[in-house]
Amino acid sequence: MVQDFGTHSLESVDYPDFAHAVASAVEDGLADRGIVLCGSGNGVAITANKHQGIRCAVCWTEEIAALARQHNNANVIALPVRFVPEILAQAMVRIFIATDFEGGRHGRRVDKIACS
Repeated sequence: MVQDFGTHSLESVDYPDFAHAVASAVEDGLADRGIVLCGSGNGVAITANKHQGIRCAVCWTEEIAALARQHNNANVIALPVRFVPEILAQAMVRIFIATDFEGGRHGRRVDKIACS
């Protein structure tokens, strides 16, 4: 199931409103993974990463998207839409969704990320 948190307009918006909605859905277990977009990908990633348990990775290549899942157990992908063509963004999303976390030494490292 896909949930779309917007935006549905070409008007300028405040990206944190949408990034918080996506991150909250993942954080609350309403979604397994999230996809956020903005010009550089950085603003939405910073916003999403404010949420407990969210590991949002800015991705700009298919390999980065795969590694974000395999090594970092990222659960949200941030796409820099000013810098990647739509076809590449679609490929990265497919890879991000299909790729599993490798665990092992990466699990130990991911466990050290949280500041609780």
